[in-house]
Amino acid sequence: MQRTILLIAGWLAMFLALMGVLLPLLPTTPFLLLAAWCFARSSPRFHYWLLNRSWFASYLRHWQTHRALPVGARRQAIGVTILSFAISLWLIKLLWLRVILLLILAVLLWFMLRLPVIKDDGDQV
Repeated sequence: MQRTILLIAGWLAMFLALMGVLLPLLPTTPFLLLAAWCFARSSPRFHYWLLNRSWFASYLRHWQTHRALPVGARRQAIGVTILSFAISLWLIKLLWLRVILLLILAVLLWFMLRLPVIKDDGDQV
């Protein structure tokens, strides 16, 4: 029963991570980490797939090894976040909603800038 619940939670987290790639307010990384955690405890096959065959495999393996982002990943994440929020702010005309989006953007950028970045050889940037 627990294995089934973890499998369902893992696939739900994968779905939400993929949606997070497209939607600016839905984070991708926490859902990927949750999926990896669920699969590690429920299905060695899906865990192997996630760490070795999925689009996110290199990032997850790097995070698992170093507890840090690879070089360039933080810059890319910040760029995509700013771009998606800029589009949202351009399309939305309500002032109060723009203010909320700007606050969310500030929190996300603060969080992303605090994440450690490390090279593959172990040198912190």
